[in-house]
Amino acid sequence: MSGKKLVALFEDKPVRRSWNETEEQWYFSVVDIIAVLTGSENPQVYWRVFKKRLIDEGSGETVTKCNGLKMLAPDGKMRVTDVANVEILLRIIQSVPSPKAEPVKQWLAKVGYERLRETTDPELSIKRGRTTWQKMGRSKKWIEQRMLGVETRNKLTDYWADHGISKKEEYAILTNIIHEEWSGLSVRDHKSPKGLKRQNLRDHMGEAELIFTALAELSTRHISESEKAEGLPSNEMAAHKGGKISGKARRALEQQTGKKVVTGENYFKSKKEDKKLK
Repeated sequence: MSGKKLVALFEDKPVRRSWNETEEQWYFSVVDIIAVLTGSENPQVYWRVFKKRLIDEGSGETVTKCNGLKMLAPDGKMRVTDVANVEILLRIIQSVPSPKAEPVKQWLAKVGYERLRETTDPELSIKRGRTTWQKMGRSKKWIEQRMLGVETRNKLTDYWADHGISKKEEYAILTNIIHEEWSGLSVRDHKSPKGLKRQNLRDHMGEAELIFTALAELSTRHISESEKAEGLPSNEMAAHKGGKISGKARRALEQQTGKKVVTGENYFKSKKEDKKLK
């Protein structure tokens, strides 16, 4: 159950939510979720008591991560209410004693079991990815290119992990540098014309976009290895160099063909076009 599916789960319910553009994730009103799951006539009181129980049981960290955000209240005024992102919301749902929460709890148990199996047999995660892309209607050629990109990406991140890159923010910085150098756009700006938010950008790339992304990351890894890049500053330099190699190739192709490599096409738009043709 992805963030998108969780949104859809409560689509016909009065659940307030807000998209955080900076963090690229949804925040949901916890009180509204409690009301849907429990049917409580006073969900505010229910949540207040439930919070105390979570703290007493040692789950205080979950509660502290429910930040206050102003949302439109039933009386028409903007009032501060506790909100949670998908991860924290799922933790809360796990603890709610309600039959309506059971489908989510069962899904969480299933996903947890699958991930445990994948830690001992990584090939299972590869098969899962292939199956997901097949369900999306992707061609065999696209899937092979996507999987090649995953392998190229993993080899690069393995190098980073072994050479002084440990923080999530550092991975994001290096990834964005490479992306800007080859495409001329940040990852976020590349998502914009495709109409994407939290979705994985690479799942919505065309063949050429995937190929140039892989070339940029392959070049970066080879440069990093040859220069023995260690830590963030030297890996940033390698990222700039690797991305520029792919960026130069992209511009050369565009000049020869007169067609842009970076487009606004995405999987959702492709599916709509398919329906029009049928």
